[in-house]
Amino acid sequence: MSEESSSAYVHEKKAGHTIEVLPVDDTVHDEVFGDIEGKNVPNYRNVGWIGTAGLMMKSMIGLGVLSIPAVFDVLGLIPGVICLIAIATMTTWSNYVVGQFKLAHPDMYMIDDAGSIMFGKAGREALAVCYILFQTFCAGSGMLSISISLNAISEHAICTAGFVVVALLIVLCVASVRTLHKLSPLAWIGLVSIITAILIVTIAVSLQDRPAAAPQNGLPFTSDYKLFGSPSFAQAASALSSLVFAYAGTPSFFGLVSEMRDPRKYTRALIVCNSVVTCAYVVIGVVVYYYCGSYVSSPALGSAGPLLKKIAYGIALPGLIMSSTLLTHLPAKYIFVRALRGSKHLVANTWQHWASWLGAVAGCGIFSYIIASAIPVFGPLVSLVGALLGTLMCMQPMGCMWLYDNYSRGKEAPTVMWRLKVVWAVFIIVMGSFLMVAGTYGAVLDIQSAMSVGGTTTPWGCADNSGTVKSS
Repeated sequence: MSEESSSAYVHEKKAGHTIEVLPVDDTVHDEVFGDIEGKNVPNYRNVGWIGTAGLMMKSMIGLGVLSIPAVFDVLGLIPGVICLIAIATMTTWSNYVVGQFKLAHPDMYMIDDAGSIMFGKAGREALAVCYILFQTFCAGSGMLSISISLNAISEHAICTAGFVVVALLIVLCVASVRTLHKLSPLAWIGLVSIITAILIVTIAVSLQDRPAAAPQNGLPFTSDYKLFGSPSFAQAASALSSLVFAYAGTPSFFGLVSEMRDPRKYTRALIVCNSVVTCAYVVIGVVVYYYCGSYVSSPALGSAGPLLKKIAYGIALPGLIMSSTLLTHLPAKYIFVRALRGSKHLVANTWQHWASWLGAVAGCGIFSYIIASAIPVFGPLVSLVGALLGTLMCMQPMGCMWLYDNYSRGKEAPTVMWRLKVVWAVFIIVMGSFLMVAGTYGAVLDIQSAMSVGGTTTPWGCADNSGTVKSS
């Protein structure tokens, strides 16, 4: 029998708490979900570490990866790569702290529980609001990405508002699956599809004569990539916020570790996830920017021309659907668990259970749909939410979580290593706060610029959002 399917019931003492490794079939009590009775009810603690790694990577890698070449265009190739690796290091540590905090506090489910443990009711409610807003705004962005894909594939066959409704219906159907264990195979399919699409574009731009957005006549094309950029403070801050946003899967990791069969294997899944994600970001960002320079199309899947744009969007579609699905499923699961926690309806197939679950999924999905359809300056607004909430979800709380669990114990007999870890935790809090304020400032300027030049779209509009030109 494999390590992940073992029916052995394991207990481990850590920081005064009992860590439970759930078997698949036995009736056991979980600190969050209560009594789980194996085959007769949904098993919310049944995700192995491989499935967790897939869910982690899918929560990070989406169409937003193709914003990285634009970041390199702002910062320059060398500073861009350095900044990307620095952000990767900081967010990897933050993600690691999430797993350690869960082991020390098995009753923690989402980030609001961590806020409650550290700061009481005020911390709980503040982080709960930030979490819901961040995830649902990102889910709305995902629905727009699906509509862009459908527009590109079909050459704008119907009104864009109709495609957003189609995206909503697809996401609601898939996100209503109750357990992450059943979603993890779909996450792997989505991950393979989005990476394949991105690699197609990456290879294509290295082989073509010139990017699709570059002038098509005149002298032979020479990429205008820069090794070092000269951005303004606001431009640099906005670029750094985009890098943080590319690694902003951290708030989803709370829910993922809570549904793992063995939370002690969380770090193993995290190492696989962040290694693959960072390598993909560096390779894709460097190659696409090197060959396209400032002529990277927006969205960048169009950089290799109309035909490959259709192919890439078609292949990427399952990945875009899974991105929005996870970003709808996890906040819905949070609302569902918080509403029914402590009652038998949380894991029993009662009408109250189903009404609460489907109502939470529908509520989160419809809210994300309204955001995606109703806000004229959606792109800059998402940048604002990413800067304001994305950094807050990925850095400052994790620095506080490490200090909460380790500062008091370590100061009794401080070592050099303990002092260095304290300095690092404080640095994460300070740097996260700086990026949040500076990125928000840059995003506000972007919104003002978009509105001043008329760069807005009509709410529930029909205009093509993919930049596709219909063939005659």
